Amino acid sequence: MKRVVLFLAVLGLVSGLYAQSQIPAYRFAAGNWQFIGDRLFQQDAKAGLAKVNFTVPQSNAMLYEFNARYEVGAEDGHGGFGIHLFGDAVIDKASWGSGNSYLLWLNYDENPVTKGIPKGLSAQVYRSYTHSWMELVDSVDLNEYAYLLTQENLSAPVPVKIIVDGNTGEVRVFDPRDPDLRDYFYFYLNSKDVPLKGNYVALRTNGMNLSFAMGIGM
Repeated sequence: MKRVVLFLAVLGLVSGLYAQSQIPAYRFAAGNWQFIGDRLFQQDAKAGLAKVNFTVPQSNAMLYEFNARYEVGAEDGHGGFGIHLFGDAVIDKASWGSGNSYLLWLNYDENPVTKGIPKGLSAQVYRSYTHSWMELVDSVDLNEYAYLLTQENLSAPVPVKIIVDGNTGEVRVFDPRDPDLRDYFYFYLNSKDVPLKGNYVALRTNGMNLSFAMGIGM
């Protein structure tokens, strides 16, 4: 139950309710990003480190509301996307990490080379220290839910709500199947990193095209 909630939540990573004029200040760092209507598209399926940086002061309890829609890519057996939270710095070019931050990541890789990453569908939590240094904190094998990756499911945006308490490090990922978004999966970030504070969020994709809308608030 908890693992399928995590899968659906990360699958939905990044959406929301805000139009372009209402989103935080942003800078396209790598990849081919473009607003079309009220959605943000990353249109370079070959970009391995596509990224857009948002200026968002973050402390205490933060609410992130998301939906993402798969467009194309991953036909070569590899693709992923995710979001860096509570970043203290960003760089406006392709990079592995994103300053001091945590990365929530959904990954599909038929031949992973990183130790600890399962083959196929999985989700990861990374701790980023600099723009070039990240370490894997946790990884969850999600292959038992790979049957959900149908064209019909992938073509529909999935709503998501995530709350991160910067004072305790608790992360709550709410079940998007619940119409009231009350049921949630939770875990804790490293207690040595709390209280969490940061001024940036970095949204990124790897090897596929997606479109997003984003909402971030207190």
